[in-house]
Amino acid sequence: MVTDKAAYVELMNYLTSSKEVFLTSTSEQTLDETLEVLVENEIATQIINLCSQHDDLETNHRSIIVREVDGIVYDMQQVLADYWHQNVTPSQVEFITEFTSLIKNVFDSAIADLLD
Repeated sequence: MVTDKAAYVELMNYLTSSKEVFLTSTSEQTLDETLEVLVENEIATQIINLCSQHDDLETNHRSIIVREVDGIVYDMQQVLADYWHQNVTPSQVEFITEFTSLIKNVFDSAIADLLD
């Protein structure tokens, strides 16, 4: 649905090229949440919003979305493996929130094409 699309590949390239966001200095404030938890929560929020906005999706489409989301989280984990278990900073929260909204946008486009 999306993981085989050029837009998704571009997003993963963007994530890879933005890894410096996840380098933290000792003076930076960190939150009580790891990158892993943040990614999982933000992806879940975006997918819940996606499915709520597209209530005409069939069950099999929702299943495909869930499978793809598992793959997306895995891809993000591979790119961010060095930082996956570190606590996040506010700027990292902002980046991940924006990044996951871009992932939702890719799904929105795929669903629009699917339902046309």
